[in-house]
Amino acid sequence: MLIGEVARRSGVSSRMLRHYDTLGLVRPTGRTVGNYREYSADDIRRIFHVESLRSLGLSLREIGRALEDPAFAPAALVSDLIQRTEDRLRREQELLDRLNTVDASAPSGWEDVLRIIELLHSLDSPNAARRQQAALVPDAVPTDVLVKAVLTEADANVAGALRWALARADNAVTALAAGLESPDPAVRRRAVQAIVELPGDDATAVLETVLADDDPAIRKHATLALGNRGVTAAIPALVSMIVDGINDVEAAEILGTLAADPTVLTALTDALARSDSPARIRLTQALAELPRPIVEETLRRLSSDPDRVVALIAGSLLET
Repeated sequence: MLIGEVARRSGVSSRMLRHYDTLGLVRPTGRTVGNYREYSADDIRRIFHVESLRSLGLSLREIGRALEDPAFAPAALVSDLIQRTEDRLRREQELLDRLNTVDASAPSGWEDVLRIIELLHSLDSPNAARRQQAALVPDAVPTDVLVKAVLTEADANVAGALRWALARADNAVTALAAGLESPDPAVRRRAVQAIVELPGDDATAVLETVLADDDPAIRKHATLALGNRGVTAAIPALVSMIVDGINDVEAAEILGTLAADPTVLTALTDALARSDSPARIRLTQALAELPRPIVEETLRRLSSDPDRVVALIAGSLLET
């Protein structure tokens, strides 16, 4: 089969077939009566082998090595191709994200485009001071860019600047809530820390969804924030913090502000009944934050508690 017909049937251009010939990758082995070079059936099969390997992203040099070396093991090369492809896809996704960001900023001219690109570069800078400076530019950074940055930022100062900017941005709660779905606890922690600083019922509702999160730090941030917002759903979690000795003084102070709700005293006394001595001591001390009329009966009962330390604390509180 002559080169023109091979090109038509294989879909590989005549120019590329000649290039393969020049490289020694696929050389026609037959001759016509007129001494024209002719592709045999084996040559055509080799063309399809070359094209198959090209479709995987192999270079022509790598293809030649793969076809000529009987001992060639493809596993390492395929792994390398996977890595290169993943890197390329990541770069293309970053480019797509950057283009979407520029588009969302509705630039009125090239100056606006260049400004947003410079901000994106600054937020991706390895220099923490430069990232912090970019975050502090008023109304300059789109909300989705700020959210992406705060969910990945490890530097405490930069993260604080990003949260400050998000507190002044529009629709930040919805964007940050997606971060709470991450399987990475570090991402969820950053998301909840940012939501804690946002005002409004939307932020409060989102914080309530993570009261049962598996990560103690996430539960802590949400619980304290909700308690400070007067959300009674946080009462059981605040009591659990006292039992576990996690920010127990702060949790007790917040329970004092919620004391009008009868479930506060109920939760504390229930926890006293089932906890060990160190936790019972903390729970008894927490009663000091509640109004005297509410806790007096409980303190009188505890003043005769078998645990001497608990009894002494309760008696002391009764005398104050």
